[in-house]
Amino acid sequence: MGKTNKTRRLPKSSATVAKDAPSIILINPQLGENIGMAARAMLNNALGSLRLVAPVHGWPNEHAIKPSAGAEVVLDAVQVFDNTKQAVADLSHVYATTARDRDMTKRVLTARAAANEMRCVIAVGGKPGMIFGRESWGLSNDDVALADTLVTIPMNPAFSSLNLAQAVLLMGYEWFQSGNKTEEVDTRIPKNTRLANKNELIGLFEHLEKELDNCGFLRPPEKRPTMVNNIRNIFQRTNMTEQEVRTFRGIISGLVRHHERK
Repeated sequence: MGKTNKTRRLPKSSATVAKDAPSIILINPQLGENIGMAARAMLNNALGSLRLVAPVHGWPNEHAIKPSAGAEVVLDAVQVFDNTKQAVADLSHVYATTARDRDMTKRVLTARAAANEMRCVIAVGGKPGMIFGRESWGLSNDDVALADTLVTIPMNPAFSSLNLAQAVLLMGYEWFQSGNKTEEVDTRIPKNTRLANKNELIGLFEHLEKELDNCGFLRPPEKRPTMVNNIRNIFQRTNMTEQEVRTFRGIISGLVRHHERK
């Protein structure tokens, strides 16, 4: 898990955060000021779980304090991770905010639809999170490959550019407002069970990819990354439970043992 750090800061806000809410994950944030403004935007909408992946200037960062406007409850709970894989390991559903077209087959939702769905994910015991890319170029394809769903924020197509804090604020606002409207759980998400988290899914992916390498399926080498991402996307669209992941890994092992006996 990530490391929690504390620094002294401005007089703190008396605002509290929601207990069951999505995590905000910032990938390689460059400026402490942007982290502080993102924390302020989160607290505006009762979000408290902020995760940083390899911040360029490290953490803690004094430049985040003033722009946070006293969002101490968010800054004091920041977790820092070395890579995106670690940052999303305990999450069951990851939403990637991106404006660029990707050569991947993934669901695409508006911010409003994603917020409503996150309420449903939480209602059945899941843990959602939203990932935001580096200020200068956004998310890499490897980061997007870890996501279940892409999220777009409909804006003026002739001028749709948003800075990092604005994107966090808009996603947080849709989340906060959705709490007044979402009453029914999406029946496509299993009830009375736990959705698999990313760590469990990645274990399945690596198990399957190892055996596909052994049998020569993932060839030629230059096409392997695209093939791997496509295979992972197939499974991530199914909202697998922890039991289903263990069952599928058992299927893989059974097929391998059968082949070895033959």
